[in-house]
Amino acid sequence: MKMKLGVALLGAVAVIGSATLFAHGLGNRLGIANKPFNSITDTDAAPIFKTSYTGAPVTTVQPVDFERAASLAVPSVVHIKVLIKSKETASRQAPGDDQDPMGEMFKHFFGDGGGGGREFQQQSPDQRASGSGVIISQDGYIVTNNHVVNGATEITVTLNNRENYKAKVIGTDPNTDLALIKIEGKNLPVMAIGNSDDVKLGQWVMAIGYPLNLDVTVTQGIVSAKSRNIGINTQGAAPVEAFIQTDAAVNPGSSGGALVNTNGELVAINSAIASPTGSFAGYAYSIPSNLMKKVIGDIMKYGSVQRGYIGISMAPEGLEDAKKKELGINTDVDGVYVMEVAPKGAAAQAGLQKGDVIVKVNGIKVDENAQLAELVARQKPGDKVSLTFVRNGSEQTVDVTLQGKMGEFASMKSAAVQSMGADFSDLSKDDAAKLGVDGGVVVNNIKEGGVLSNQTNMRPGFIITKVGDQPVKSVDEFRDALSKQGSNFQVQGIYPDSKEVYYYGINDFKK
Repeated sequence: MKMKLGVALLGAVAVIGSATLFAHGLGNRLGIANKPFNSITDTDAAPIFKTSYTGAPVTTVQPVDFERAASLAVPSVVHIKVLIKSKETASRQAPGDDQDPMGEMFKHFFGDGGGGGREFQQQSPDQRASGSGVIISQDGYIVTNNHVVNGATEITVTLNNRENYKAKVIGTDPNTDLALIKIEGKNLPVMAIGNSDDVKLGQWVMAIGYPLNLDVTVTQGIVSAKSRNIGINTQGAAPVEAFIQTDAAVNPGSSGGALVNTNGELVAINSAIASPTGSFAGYAYSIPSNLMKKVIGDIMKYGSVQRGYIGISMAPEGLEDAKKKELGINTDVDGVYVMEVAPKGAAAQAGLQKGDVIVKVNGIKVDENAQLAELVARQKPGDKVSLTFVRNGSEQTVDVTLQGKMGEFASMKSAAVQSMGADFSDLSKDDAAKLGVDGGVVVNNIKEGGVLSNQTNMRPGFIITKVGDQPVKSVDEFRDALSKQGSNFQVQGIYPDSKEVYYYGINDFKK
């Protein structure tokens, strides 16, 4: 509370200071510098800037007025409240492990053990959260963020006119952090959707939502960047981040709300903030409306997102020149450098190779990974996209028929194994026969700072027999299975000195 009060007081001081500067400036112009301006009593004084409220402008440029845009857009933004009911979970502690079991259960989503050892029951409390959403149809379809409704057992939607409705989830897309929910309504106010490709740097925009459990709140700012990738989405296996960045204030609870242009059109869905405190600290990130239209349209039509893949891995952005030189990245061409091509992917079939630099997609110039990812993510499997790339100084254009799978890369599989933070080896045939299994992967050493060390109480010597739903009999199969997992999965196996089967949960896995 003290922090909030301090912010409020600082804001008040800033306003008073602005009024004083305004008064002195006006006084100097009117020849009455000693008389402070009073907006109540000095009704005849002419303001420095005239807006639509004050007649014809005295300058060629007048301040942006958001009143019309707000009046058009605010009725279409809703408050979403979710309930996640409690669940009772069980966890088993591995034999010989003396870690605090309660601390481990709170730490891990899936629980660390299964089979032998001691079993503990944990009743998690009900969770309540809130966010925002945007009405996109008169009969009650609402777009919001996946993270707003993920895991919800009950969803309540409150309209701007205070009417409450129960909602159900129609579909979600963790990769773009979008979700579609539905209420039973009629003649609801629908927000007009603008073209996010037309959004320009420096353009005025307005954020609308229900932050911090407040009533509907409107803030304004400018677009400060486009196609921003901040690596915040860990919900999906192939996340797409091409955010519109703005300095319009967005806080927890604003998620799923609207970013609107001065015409009152939706140009993006507010999704994230970059902040060391968890509250707004200058930058907010929103999902472009064109990407949203494609994702939500697919959910409406097919029940899930039909996403096309080009089948390449791109060089990380922000690399130092020395690292670029080491990797052989061509720095003479502005574009997206192809680090790897999936052997059976769409790009490979079209003839693209490692080292090519993609400079255009369907004639649109691209120079950032996120921009390329967004343009391709708007397409569905079977669609053809025109790719222009530079190879050995020569520019070429090919048509690529997108596939329904991302494709597999050797580097992805190796990175997935390395991130587990351990040394692995094949279980010998003799040892497999003694243990009564078809094969497995032996965990020889668990290193500090890896996934296994941070998220499980696994001991060296554990034999992995399954990753997710996929059996593994060798390190190669283990590597392949890891590359196909999502963010959360379980590792199953046995210890040589126990006949029990153990399960270890892996959360927020980043390959």
